[in-house]
Amino acid sequence: MALSDDDIQACARRLHQAEKTRTQIRQLSLDFPEITIADAYAIQKAWVEVKIAEGRIVKGHKIGLTSKAMQSALNIDEPDSGVLLDDMFFADGGIVPTERFIATRVEAELAFVMSKRLSGPNCTMFDVLNATDFVVPALEILDTRIERVDPTTKATRKIFDTIADNAANAGIVLGGRPIRPLHADLRWIGALCFKNGQLEETGLAAGVLNHPAAAVAWLANKIAPLGLALEPGQVVLAGSFIRPIETRKGDTIQADYGAYGSVSCYFA
Repeated sequence: MALSDDDIQACARRLHQAEKTRTQIRQLSLDFPEITIADAYAIQKAWVEVKIAEGRIVKGHKIGLTSKAMQSALNIDEPDSGVLLDDMFFADGGIVPTERFIATRVEAELAFVMSKRLSGPNCTMFDVLNATDFVVPALEILDTRIERVDPTTKATRKIFDTIADNAANAGIVLGGRPIRPLHADLRWIGALCFKNGQLEETGLAAGVLNHPAAAVAWLANKIAPLGLALEPGQVVLAGSFIRPIETRKGDTIQADYGAYGSVSCYFA
């Protein structure tokens, strides 16, 4: 790690203030060119600890950057992850308050609800399926507390910025029909994603590391060296299989998962 503990704590406080004031901050990768992936996760952890100190509760995890195209664009060779907190969950068909966020986007995913503790190392896709109670359709609401493009240098966000920013997570909507993990070929579950009634994106869950359970196994192995595991009852967003859909106040987003139901939300 290249950053000092004081730097890490300061970055976490800046992100927390950015979220509360809805004012984006400069890219951390510009302020700290020496920043590493380990530094970015340390900042994320420090920020989550601030939130927990304010009364938030960890309810699960999210996995991002699971497609090869996105990984190549950011010059990385593995996904990233963030933490889901209790105030990030919104009701299916319910209202998402836009005044709480800065620049929202939405992705379609599958969410795994754990029934057993799942820990690495050497966790496999089959371990994930055995430890999962249900898989459910989901929408992930993304936000960015860090500028996507620096107004001065025109530099775009780096992977370090995204990870520090809790992997850009802001919310989650669960809906549709819960599926037992072995009752469907999860790779072939797809979604038609609509904004205000217009079809915007389509995709198949196989776009997530060829099988969404493989992404959950990656996460269990990734957090194992930290002494962490996926706990019973936790929700794990396995990763998007569509491009993010930009949203603003007044938009309705619906993802139609066919036989597995639909999930939607309204940005008020």
